[in-house]
Amino acid sequence: MNRILIKNAKIVNEGTIFEGDLFIEDKFIKEIGEKISPKTGDCVIIDAEGSFLIPGAIDDQVHFREPGLTHKGTIETESRAAVAGGITSYIEQPNTVPNAVTQELLEDKYNRAAGVSFANYSFMMGGTNDNLEEVLKTNPKNVAGIKLFLGSSTGNMLVDNTEVLEKIFSSTKMLIAVHCEDEATIQANLARFKEEYGDDIPVKFHPEIRSAEACYISSSRAVELAKKTGARLHVFHVSTGIETDLFTNKIPLEDKMITAEVCVHHLWFTDADYATKGALIKWNPAVKSAADKDALWKALLDDRIDVIATDHAPHTLEEKKNPYTSSPSGGPLVQHAVVAMFEAYHQKKISVEKIVEKMAHNPAKIFKIEKRGFIREGYYADLVIVNPGLPWNVKKENILYKCGWSPFEGVNFKSRISHTFVNGQLVYNNFKVKDIRSGERLLFNRE
Repeated sequence: MNRILIKNAKIVNEGTIFEGDLFIEDKFIKEIGEKISPKTGDCVIIDAEGSFLIPGAIDDQVHFREPGLTHKGTIETESRAAVAGGITSYIEQPNTVPNAVTQELLEDKYNRAAGVSFANYSFMMGGTNDNLEEVLKTNPKNVAGIKLFLGSSTGNMLVDNTEVLEKIFSSTKMLIAVHCEDEATIQANLARFKEEYGDDIPVKFHPEIRSAEACYISSSRAVELAKKTGARLHVFHVSTGIETDLFTNKIPLEDKMITAEVCVHHLWFTDADYATKGALIKWNPAVKSAADKDALWKALLDDRIDVIATDHAPHTLEEKKNPYTSSPSGGPLVQHAVVAMFEAYHQKKISVEKIVEKMAHNPAKIFKIEKRGFIREGYYADLVIVNPGLPWNVKKENILYKCGWSPFEGVNFKSRISHTFVNGQLVYNNFKVKDIRSGERLLFNRE
């Protein structure tokens, strides 16, 4: 029987911080209290004095590249980096090779993760212009949701048939997550820049090619369609200020039919950073202006935006060095997302309680994940200890992504994760990931 007692922690949960102890037995949180004594002699005791104890982050959007793109990353390598970064559960996207657009291909990914994942996992079913029948077979109790690309991105899964889109939106009660960029606008912008620069377009023009207008046209259509059909819509990686007004903070999260996510890179970088970072910060949607970043922060803090995620999407450095038109969009983030948000806490941009709400509580609520995302007795012990006073520098030697690089390389973070627990197992300790693959398939409280 696995027994661990965490002492003297600043426990962060549901809008409060209180100093206390937490007892783990087997996979679960057994007891939370001001002072807990060891129940047996075989109990491991961890003193967390001065550190925050938070629910493990639930990253609702990652690309772990398996199957078919494993030179960039694998479920094993990227989930290993995730637990080092305090992410204990993830939802992976269907644009692998082959695309997860049949129930058999989707289940293949679950079977692979069952043997190798360090963190808990779910995989989204991918929608296309011609697989509605397969989409409707998706089990709402053990699959996170349906993913639709309404703008082209890695994997060529663009859904651009309006009739098909409306059928999908009106035919399923499952959560539909969308990548929103208008393809016609992007292609027109790209043609204009290619005419001037050929394939070697300076990357600083990426936010003009994949523009705010392209994002807004697509996301506003998706929101309009969701309202028309009553679909449960979740808009991934909102990147512009103008989009934030599509979402509301007037009703409780549990009552929202339309929710939104922002990614760490859109809260951290701006278009000024292309000068030094180049294609390393080339994402879809693009990192945009400082004004957009400020508006995203405002919407996050006033609850129009509900979730902070990573859109972790590794590529090799060699691929990133290609000319603009063949340099892929995306970058690795799971190892550094939580500490990046704690950096914002040190800068007084956000409270620790709000970080926990947006990275753990709200993903659990939005996806209706069973017994995760909160520090509650009887819940799975997916927990993270964060030391807010342990500075460290991101460098090649401590980067765990298979691709071997990070857009945060050279950054000095003030906070560091010291312990990560997945299903009660201490999988990360003393800045090393243990060879314990205790991740389990996420389950969902749905009809």
